[in-house]
Amino acid sequence: MSLKSVSAKIFAKIVVLRIQKWANNPIETQQKVFKQLISEAKNTVFGKDHDFENISSFENFAKQVPVRDYEELKPYVDRMVSGEKDILWPGKPLYFAKTSGTTSGAKFIPLTKESMPYHIEAARNAILCYINETGNAAFVDGKMIFLQGSPEMQEKNGIKTGRLSGIVAHYVPAYLQKNRLPSLETNCIEDWETKVDAIVEETKNQDMTVISGIPSWVQMYFEKLQKSTGHKVGDLFKNFNLFIYGGVNFEPYRAKFENLIGRKVDSIELFPASEGFFAFQDSQKEKGMLLLLNSGIFYEFIEATTFFDENPKRLTIGEVKTEVNYVMLISTNAGLWAYNLGDTVQFISTKPYRVIVSGRIKHFISAFGEHVIGKEVEEAMHKAISAFNFSITEFTVAPQITTSEGELPYHEWLVEFDNTPENLQKVAEYLDSEMQRQNSYYLDLIVGKVLQPLKIISLKKNSFQEFMKSQGKLGGQNKVPRLSNDRKIADALVKI
Repeated sequence: MSLKSVSAKIFAKIVVLRIQKWANNPIETQQKVFKQLISEAKNTVFGKDHDFENISSFENFAKQVPVRDYEELKPYVDRMVSGEKDILWPGKPLYFAKTSGTTSGAKFIPLTKESMPYHIEAARNAILCYINETGNAAFVDGKMIFLQGSPEMQEKNGIKTGRLSGIVAHYVPAYLQKNRLPSLETNCIEDWETKVDAIVEETKNQDMTVISGIPSWVQMYFEKLQKSTGHKVGDLFKNFNLFIYGGVNFEPYRAKFENLIGRKVDSIELFPASEGFFAFQDSQKEKGMLLLLNSGIFYEFIEATTFFDENPKRLTIGEVKTEVNYVMLISTNAGLWAYNLGDTVQFISTKPYRVIVSGRIKHFISAFGEHVIGKEVEEAMHKAISAFNFSITEFTVAPQITTSEGELPYHEWLVEFDNTPENLQKVAEYLDSEMQRQNSYYLDLIVGKVLQPLKIISLKKNSFQEFMKSQGKLGGQNKVPRLSNDRKIADALVKI
């Protein structure tokens, strides 16, 4: 056993004890974060606009600071981008993480000297929790690959701007730099397909032990590796035993991954975003991800079913319940206040607080009042894959309202199969029964003959890649929405 792996085990034990300390005192921890945030920001423009000086409780805060999304916070962000200081947070940001917006064009998410360390620490701690629980630290001596955006940055009024994954690449600890792939030159390639081809060439003869990235793009890397070498990924990388991912639910991809690798490997799920690093899987034995309550982020939650009401109730960590779909709001040491991230979560546990990402508040299907969310379709697909022994590349679901005369509308599941099941109709029937089991609204619509059972459209190979390429979103942190309440994505996919 190397000195590096021995040191990792010792450090892991220390870090886990620190985590347990705040995880066992969640309400007190969040209250401390809340007070620190208000105190630090009271003299900013935002703090003065919302009378932070006189906020002494969460109830005051909820009355004085409305829920906002990026578009509503944009006037403040625009002032920061133009070079003003002390707007949302004291001073100027260290960086702007640039992401694709929907209605406002490019989004510029501030990263500050206070918030940046938590992005790095959370990813590190996820790995250390794994080491402490499993005792497996040998992988620290091998090569690690992180499929991410380009680390190249631009400047806007003296503040560096780039993709979050690219910014984080500059913070890889020195002791990991020599283990890290791909090279800086390869990482800076903008065209995703060219970049993955270059990564294949750089890594195929290396001792890869850890691979990290969004599942759909790692799958693309694995397929190109197999095509280039003629070997299963697990045969090529005999010491590869840990896959780290985030951004989407891994379960629909698991069967395909195990086939490409040739065996099972451990995995760690992360919940990062440009706005903050919110949770990570702290145990291989427990479901869900540990919500990071001590990372400069104060959390609020609104039940998703009431979110669009005029004045929905805002809850703190001590008021949430398990198995309820919540919209998660954040206030952070990067200057985001009562910010609607857009993600919905469900708590799996409250001792400690562990969550799963259940979907996006804007990504749902309720064309007929069914309120279908991402978690439901992903769970149904995962069970169907196990029941019928097939694998998929990707899928998305949309309503089909325009039907033949006399035909009821339905949900259309657009699936790119890796190996197509023999009887698609039986798979569709199984998926439909699973959806009825999970969603009482959907069940009532089927029973009441408002909807007919779902239908599957089998897409051509590489349909999703072609669609993402057509949108300028191939690779990196981009992902296809699992659900749409309209036909824009579905119609584009069918035409490919």
